[in-house]
Amino acid sequence: MPYNNNKTLVRCIVLAIATCSMGTQWVSAQKKTSLKKVFAKDFGIGTAMNTAQIEERDAKANAVILQHFNMATPENIMKAEIIHPQWDVYNFDLADKMVAYGKKNKIKINGHTLIWHSQLPAFARNIRSVDSFRTFFTNHINTVAGRYKDQIFSWDVVNEALNEDGTMRRSVFLSRLGDNFVTEAFRLAAAAAPKTELYYNDYNNEQPAKRAGCIALIKKIQDAGVRIDGVGIQGHWHVGKVPFKDIEESIIQYAAMGLKVMFTELDIEVLPRSFQGADVNQRVASNPALNPYPNGLPDSVQQQLANDYEALFKLFLKHKDKITRVTFWGVNDGQSWLNDWPVRGRTNYPLLFDREFNPKPAYYKVIGTKNK
Repeated sequence: MPYNNNKTLVRCIVLAIATCSMGTQWVSAQKKTSLKKVFAKDFGIGTAMNTAQIEERDAKANAVILQHFNMATPENIMKAEIIHPQWDVYNFDLADKMVAYGKKNKIKINGHTLIWHSQLPAFARNIRSVDSFRTFFTNHINTVAGRYKDQIFSWDVVNEALNEDGTMRRSVFLSRLGDNFVTEAFRLAAAAAPKTELYYNDYNNEQPAKRAGCIALIKKIQDAGVRIDGVGIQGHWHVGKVPFKDIEESIIQYAAMGLKVMFTELDIEVLPRSFQGADVNQRVASNPALNPYPNGLPDSVQQQLANDYEALFKLFLKHKDKITRVTFWGVNDGQSWLNDWPVRGRTNYPLLFDREFNPKPAYYKVIGTKNK
């Protein structure tokens, strides 16, 4: 090989080594970034945790949780069908583990949820006597909220009690106990857990009609002299269709009622769907057209997702004086409930971390909002 080419080769090798070294340093720097540290002065950053994560059986997930999150919500294990499977039987094993995990790792735990029409134990649905159902309702709140009264930070006391038009959902709780059941749930929770923050949680309650119903429901609780500390906007939105104006108006209106505002189940769906909302009872038959990205997300959609998350966090930062928590509904894309709802077996990409727990472009856009 001629001398000049040899010198060129040497320079190329040196440049490659330097570039590789810089790349390694860059990757190392990214590993040191942390959502909870970046937004430490703004609001808490949470995630939903499943059973494997609570029991620390998923090492990669655990590393991401400890690095990025200072708040956590159990995905399922505090719902009534699991924690209260029979009339006089309570299963606190996993909930206790979650509380212990939070204490060990300085992560605040949000209890989810005391009263919800879905994922109820079979025995509760079969109670016909109003008096017996009221006894179940009272005992459940007293027992569960009371057990964790000094151990968890907050409770979603009532979940999804409203229809899309803001009227009360015709749930088993409404049919058995009447439209005061929400106020009564907060009254019981406040007595059982006097130091725990108490929230009402729902999806689409940033939409004008449902927001109006949510405000009326909360005002009813307040007018009864019952404590309610905040309202959770779940934040199940769709890429390219995030309702930023309605979200901002909702933050302002809820905060004006003296409430803390939190985004409790944040994800941005990228797959096609013919309806809005997050009603777990809605199902759609499988169709290849509804699962268009089984092998990866096109760059154009990836960038739209990143841009939506960036705009969303800019909005959150604008109103950081009113927002106390932003919780993602899952640690990574593979965990997301949107892989199986409303169509089972789809490949969805709604979160900041991919299936290998690598940060996505959306992650870096979110982190970048603190520098703008």
